Amino acid sequence: MPETPDVLALLRERQEADLPVHGGRTLAYVYDSGLAEVDRLGREAVAAYAGSNGLDPTAFPSLLQMENELVGFAADLLDAPQGAVGTVTSGGTESVLLAVQGARDSRPDVARPSMVLPETAHAAFHKAAHYFGVRPVTVPVGADFRPDPAAVADAIDDTTVLVVASAPSYAHGVVDPVPAIAAAAAARGVRCHVDACIGGWVLPYAARLGRPVTPWTFAVEGVTSISVDTHKYAYAPKGTSVLLHRSSALRRPQLFASAAWPGYTMLNSTLQSTKSGGPLAGTWAVVTALGDQGYLRLAADALEAVDRVVAGVGAIPQLRLVVAPDSTLLALATDESCDVFTLTDELVARGWYVQPQMSWGGNAPTLHLSVSAATLPLVDELLEALTSSVAAAVAAGPVRVDPDVVAFVEALDPAALTDADFDGLLAASGLVGPAAEGVSGGLALPERMAEVNALLDVAAPAMREALLVAFLDRLARPVREPR
Repeated sequence: MPETPDVLALLRERQEADLPVHGGRTLAYVYDSGLAEVDRLGREAVAAYAGSNGLDPTAFPSLLQMENELVGFAADLLDAPQGAVGTVTSGGTESVLLAVQGARDSRPDVARPSMVLPETAHAAFHKAAHYFGVRPVTVPVGADFRPDPAAVADAIDDTTVLVVASAPSYAHGVVDPVPAIAAAAAARGVRCHVDACIGGWVLPYAARLGRPVTPWTFAVEGVTSISVDTHKYAYAPKGTSVLLHRSSALRRPQLFASAAWPGYTMLNSTLQSTKSGGPLAGTWAVVTALGDQGYLRLAADALEAVDRVVAGVGAIPQLRLVVAPDSTLLALATDESCDVFTLTDELVARGWYVQPQMSWGGNAPTLHLSVSAATLPLVDELLEALTSSVAAAVAAGPVRVDPDVVAFVEALDPAALTDADFDGLLAASGLVGPAAEGVSGGLALPERMAEVNALLDVAAPAMREALLVAFLDRLARPVREPR
């Protein structure tokens, strides 16, 4: 019998190349409470329920009980009225997809449905538009990165099935004027969904801590549904979110049943049928362990960290805050002496993972920070890293893209490019390099991404999308055993 490999050792070895999910230095993709015991509890609950199937709540009644208790906690947090209902989903995108699908299916009389959303709304709404045939009608935002409610009202017409607001928007961290937007939707008899996926577990506590917060919960008349992610600032394991509706009647179009085959009658509350009970159990365990007072303390820590980072940024002349944050998300911009993409590389080299955001709507690229409770003890280190990284970026000078390359990229039509064209562009952009171990297709990202990001930044959005889709296609190729 061949020797069995030490699979767990292999996993640990491979994980060394991943971003750290704990320690407070990863300021994107993960959200860290800084509480090792809470993390351990969540992981053990996930493992205990990894084999359970959420497809049939009557077969695993403990999953149903945990889901109802989680929804109840969220309903209390978000000022939901008696009669409100909710569903635990796999994450913010699924919650958004279901909100759009439910709104569409609630209006079968509308042949070509549309939804009105600020241009700062999460890209998941455009994904929902693509999947469900709901035309997005985007409303511009002002200098404060919030939409004008009057413009939202003017965009609503007889085809509108949903109006969207953010609390806060991801890119800039500000809360939309929800009361006026919800009132405009209600005046036309249209649903209003508040995307609070990233802020919904912090903003209620921010208000309790005495911070000014624009009303956005179910306490606002006209808000019909809210999504809030528990795998973000509820600090639960990936991936769960809660989609709440003001009433069961509003949720009903989201539910799916089919008896149109000889097997069991399919009955689903989410896009998934079979789904592991692990994430739900892990989330329930963390939320139960932390409780309301635990989240109040964690929110206070995260918001104090935000305040200190904002103050520190004010002392770095080449760096500025794009807009005052309403929650835990910061967008930073540089002056002309350096650039965001080089600054990102410098921070990564110093052990801080941050996320660059491309140019948008005439605004320069920005540096995005998702601050969590675990950031607070490390604020001084973060500010030292920012200061030295800015100095290094200034010394290097702004990254430049060859004008001939810019002209070449601008002249391309992404819809007309062949696979060979994409391969050439991927190579020219630096997205294709020597083959990495275990990766087919000859893909290996450079250690420093400033030049790659600068090239992507000058590309039109459609070309940027096409290049990144081609990159993902080349990246996701099977590793085959040699014969």
